[in-house]
Amino acid sequence: MAYITSAALAETGYVVLDRYNQELDPKEWLDIEYNDWKSSGDTRFAPLASAFGEIECNGFWNHKPPRTDKDGVWIDSQVEKAPNLTRRAMEPGSNVGRCRVIELQPTPYGECLYNLHQDDNNRLNPDGTGWVVRGFFNLTDDTESFFVLRENRTDPEGEVRIALPAGAQLIIDTQRLWHAATHVGTDPRYCLITSWTSGPELDAYIAKYNGMNHVESVEVPQDVLDAGYAEQARKDAARAAYYAAKGQQAKLAMSEA
Repeated sequence: MAYITSAALAETGYVVLDRYNQELDPKEWLDIEYNDWKSSGDTRFAPLASAFGEIECNGFWNHKPPRTDKDGVWIDSQVEKAPNLTRRAMEPGSNVGRCRVIELQPTPYGECLYNLHQDDNNRLNPDGTGWVVRGFFNLTDDTESFFVLRENRTDPEGEVRIALPAGAQLIIDTQRLWHAATHVGTDPRYCLITSWTSGPELDAYIAKYNGMNHVESVEVPQDVLDAGYAEQARKDAARAAYYAAKGQQAKLAMSEA
């Protein structure tokens, strides 16, 4: 199928934008309402835009009528509490699907690798329209944490680890890349996640903020990497054994709904 895509994402599947001065904004993510919606890790989500403007996080295709991750409806009660986050999500001028803040509890590297997943943004997306990608705006100053990107879930070759200080801004083709976050610390990490439709508006936004599709990976000691690989393999094997005992095949290719 032929979709409208962003050339800036073609080579690596991601871009890193100029860092946002997060200190100038109030901590609006502490005021909005959260759902106990589980994704990759111990998470909650606070939606700003959803399928029908309700405080829920389900995939748009699970509603009636089902549709792709586009045309999200802003939730008045949430937008009122988070006008700056809403403004930032709307700034590119491209179509917005789901928009929400994730709250992620501390997640070691090995757990992050086990949580690696691809999204299903483009289910039901009509041929010839814009490909849905996601923006990730880190809100808290998680200086020891990093986003992990892989082309192959279990192959560390070419793994990219992107630093997550306050104001870090990423756009990722999350249906192409396996992704999850390693969060080091004791407090939760907060990040604004927005589904955007690719097209000239998003291309202009990426250019405006100097999107780079190659960044230097966060350095991690080799013993931490090796322990993470071993933990991922261990948890994958345990999952496979669990499903085998039930006569089923484990679905390790987890998808964030």
